[in-house]
Amino acid sequence: VQLVESGGGLVQVGGSLRLSCTASGVSFDDIGMGWFRQVPGKDREAVGCITTSDGFTFYGESVKGRFTISSDNARNTIYLQMDSLRGEDTAVYYCAADPAVISCQALRAPGMDYWGKGTPVTVSS
Repeated sequence: VQLVESGGGLVQVGGSLRLSCTASGVSFDDIGMGWFRQVPGKDREAVGCITTSDGFTFYGESVKGRFTISSDNARNTIYLQMDSLRGEDTAVYYCAADPAVISCQALRAPGMDYWGKGTPVTVSS
């Protein structure tokens, strides 16, 4: 299983950025795919998750209303559209996969089975 993130970079406060994660080696049509983020010295935080079989999404409280997760099953890819970015959104963003879906729905990082290497996002003022 391989998860490859892309799209990170530097953006100003209030700006937007879109991350992508392409998966291989998994049954993408029926899986939980999520985004998590981490800053040094802190626990990994759930950003959100999508169940690819039905498109249901689940979001962490700190990003609700600003971030949107979507999936393109034909491309085995999920996206994280980040709008109204804040300085506190600065982190390394990781893509993760949960074939059982349960941990994705619960936004539980420890239960996610597969992880990408991460892509850094820096929001500057």
